[in-house]
Amino acid sequence: MNSNRSWDDGDAGKQIGTNLRQFRKNKGISIEGLATQIGVSKLTLIKIENGEGNPTLSVIWKIANGLNVPVSTLLSIDSDVSVARKEKGLQIASSDEVLVAEPLFQSRGSMELYRGYLKPDSEYLSEAHPSGVMEYVAVMTGELIMEMDGETYHLEEHDSIRFAGNRPHKYINPTDSLTTLHFVITYNHL
Repeated sequence: MNSNRSWDDGDAGKQIGTNLRQFRKNKGISIEGLATQIGVSKLTLIKIENGEGNPTLSVIWKIANGLNVPVSTLLSIDSDVSVARKEKGLQIASSDEVLVAEPLFQSRGSMELYRGYLKPDSEYLSEAHPSGVMEYVAVMTGELIMEMDGETYHLEEHDSIRFAGNRPHKYINPTDSLTTLHFVITYNHL
């Protein structure tokens, strides 16, 4: 028997909202307290909790970091057997839609795998993640320039990079073609 799990944006928004409310209440954090802690408006969090919002990648990261949970825990992506088909699952975009990430798989909250698409001639600045987060990025198609701590790393197709995610880091696509990435994010602090 084949069972493919796929989401539409409405299901994802509702699931994120349900999980956000549950984790926030379990940790004894008010919606006002969380809003202040993570720098996201109370109204935005209320909309997300009510399944009315479609949060950006940055907002989802802020919520997960504020609650000290992996992003995939908010998304509830977990199954014994899952097939992740190209552009068929949940897609989370940056606010300017320069970077689109597709959560693919997680391993009990300690590892997450994403496929990412970085638009041509664009850049995405990722905020620092909590201490203990490691990122592994493989360039599947195109090119990628990574900037962090004043250093620049130029990666071509099938090159990979590993780095501690606890500092701001910038993804840059210097070409006029889409860059496709695979991200593995590990959580050693949870």
